[in-house]
Amino acid sequence: MQRRGHVLALQGIPLSEGPPGRWDWLAAGVDRAAHGFALSRSRRSRRRSRAESLGPAERAAALTSLRERYGHRLFIDEPESFFPTPAAPEVRGARVRGLRGGGQVTDLSWPSNYRPFASDVAERYSAFERNGTVVARLFQRGDRPRPAVILIHGYLGGHHAIEERTWPIPWFLRRGLDAALFVLPLHASRSDGGRPKFPSSDPRLTIEGFRQAVHDLRALIGHLRAAGAPDVGVIGMSLGAYTCALLATVEARLSFAVPFVPLASIADFAAEGERFVGTPAEREQQHRLLDAVFEVVSPLARPPLVPPAGRLVVAGRSDRITPAGHARRLAAHFEAPLTFFPGGHLIQLGRSEGFRAVGRMLGALDLLEP
Repeated sequence: MQRRGHVLALQGIPLSEGPPGRWDWLAAGVDRAAHGFALSRSRRSRRRSRAESLGPAERAAALTSLRERYGHRLFIDEPESFFPTPAAPEVRGARVRGLRGGGQVTDLSWPSNYRPFASDVAERYSAFERNGTVVARLFQRGDRPRPAVILIHGYLGGHHAIEERTWPIPWFLRRGLDAALFVLPLHASRSDGGRPKFPSSDPRLTIEGFRQAVHDLRALIGHLRAAGAPDVGVIGMSLGAYTCALLATVEARLSFAVPFVPLASIADFAAEGERFVGTPAEREQQHRLLDAVFEVVSPLARPPLVPPAGRLVVAGRSDRITPAGHARRLAAHFEAPLTFFPGGHLIQLGRSEGFRAVGRMLGALDLLEP
């Protein structure tokens, strides 16, 4: 296999036109290797991290305290109490280039105006200066408002040069949709350098990151609708899929939502990554407590607000980073169809099967041009 094939595969572009399943072993193997490498790094980092170095009893006490802070039933029953509607953004647009056949690419940016929820981490979270500016790259074709899809990247992503190749943007444009690449908090151009600080080993910072992501995405939806988009939907991958699903339980203006190779539960992901310590009973206690802490930003905590016809979950059959159980939980909660493609999380072989399902859903919603 040529080196270019490796690069394209890691960007989510199919390696081969071969029959489904032909490269499943490779996709699963790459996922296992990447997950193992990340796990080994996390074990080393625990010695330097105050949160990760806590023993079972200290962890349980800390998580119990956080559960009391974030576990108010009002936050679940009335999402606006935790995810307030943002003010209309003052969006700046900078033309990047024209599109072949007409249209243009524009970089949008605006001040986030996000205010952290937790006072004891507000100064620490707000210290990331570049995170205060929201960034999205908008692809538009035609001279009239069209439906728009917001695309949300995964962990370590958000770099436009890569994301433009990860997503099938030309396909969306040809079929009558505009597309916007949204950058998650503390990623890519919103990062002050180094690895993203969201998600974090500190649950408070992770919750702030998801809360800000919802805040900024709702502002983008409002801008697109105000600019004339008759419908706006969202598709996210991995961490972006979790964010997409969370948004779908908070924002009622979405016409469709598609979590793609999704993460569904942070507590389950931590358990799969062997992040809990102590005896089996102590690890189970930490699992339950962490799940309760993150309920406030869980896509499984509230019913989806997206119309049933606009819900779809897509998963990789060989995914070993966010295994199929995540997709199944999310699809069951959303009462949404679940479509599998044969590839994995990083090497998404055969993912065209997933996007064909997206196309069928968009067609049924009458959002595609012939």
